Amino acid sequence: MPPRGSRGPLPPLLLVWALAACAARASEITFELPDNAKQCFYEEIAQGTKCTLEFQVITGGHYDVDCRLEDPDGIVLYKEMKKQYDSFTFTASRNGTYKFCFSNEFSTFTHKTVYFDFQVGEDPPLFPSENRVTALTQMESACVSIHEALKSVIDYQTHFRLREAQGRSRAEDLNTRVAYWSIGEAIILLVVSIGQVFLLKSFFSDKRSTATRVGS
Repeated sequence: MPPRGSRGPLPPLLLVWALAACAARASEITFELPDNAKQCFYEEIAQGTKCTLEFQVITGGHYDVDCRLEDPDGIVLYKEMKKQYDSFTFTASRNGTYKFCFSNEFSTFTHKTVYFDFQVGEDPPLFPSENRVTALTQMESACVSIHEALKSVIDYQTHFRLREAQGRSRAEDLNTRVAYWSIGEAIILLVVSIGQVFLLKSFFSDKRSTATRVGS
């Protein structure tokens, strides 16, 4: 029995959650990027750290954006123009502040909604191998499997949410265009119908006048 004030060993699922809290740093942000605007983010990274930048444009225009990544010396590590989505992995060559920017300066009228996930470092193992003389127990192996499965579920959910948001945006944009096109067609049909009425009216009026002159 553990002494008073001690919580004792954590249940397997709680153990997974507790260890997952010690995972590598990651920043997931969805933000609005107005037209003719540029938004930059900064991250302090240690030398030798493996990092991954993944982004996707959710709404706006042609769903594209410019992306640029620079190291502390201003050297461009990654630069792409008008990309809808992409992923870039690199290893920090030196200590310092790394900057990555998203630009919508090429767009004059439409603003964008951009999602990005910037991961710094790799997830540490749930059960470090140092100071171990035995293999993982069955419960520890189950915890590792659950942890990996949960990570996969989170990644799938994130991508499904992004696809759903992008699909909804496309559907709403298409619905708006169809509505405007229908209104335009209705106006054109109305104008053509009124024009035909006045044309026929003037035509029969001219025939009646001609018949009257001939009869007299």
